Amino acid sequence: MAHTYMCFVFACVAVVPLVTASGLLVNRLQWRITSINGFSWANCDAETLPGKIKTLTILPDPLLIPGEITVSTILNTTVPLTAPVKIQVTAEKEVIGEWLKIPCLDNLGSCTYDDFCDLLDQLIQPGQPCPEPLHTYGLPCHCPFHEGFYYLPVTSFEIPSLSIPSWFTKGNYRIKIVVSHEDQEIGCAKLTLSLAGSYL
Repeated sequence: MAHTYMCFVFACVAVVPLVTASGLLVNRLQWRITSINGFSWANCDAETLPGKIKTLTILPDPLLIPGEITVSTILNTTVPLTAPVKIQVTAEKEVIGEWLKIPCLDNLGSCTYDDFCDLLDQLIQPGQPCPEPLHTYGLPCHCPFHEGFYYLPVTSFEIPSLSIPSWFTKGNYRIKIVVSHEDQEIGCAKLTLSLAGSYL
């Protein structure tokens, strides 16, 4: 769910920058997110696909990190999701009025995950109870995901201080997430947000 990222001190700036194939200048310094604000979302398919976000609320705005986050959502799919479930993420950052694609580095950025079901099994061993708050509300954490509505009522929990690579520096971001199965697109969502933070 909403994990968050952080930490950075200017004493670490002696790291060799990497120039990626996209031409973005990045480095391996770590960065700490201190707040997320201006979060918004939309289904990017005019809600014609079988999987969609019906509602999604994340509060407060701005969200201070570390700190308490309150989330509620209703998701719906009219088809079952069985392995393999492919997820394609396209992340972009606004730089001088232009949107630049962030490359996939260390499994962050514009990445493709060919089997999200397998990733879930690696994170949470099959047979073990799902982590909170999923367990409390009977929400699954493994494939298959049956057709129907998935409802998470208003739930609050603490977001810890975590570090992320420094190419996610402060600024405006937009993220597109496409879920598919065997070349059939199931759902598509667009997120926008702004990050503020500091170096470790």
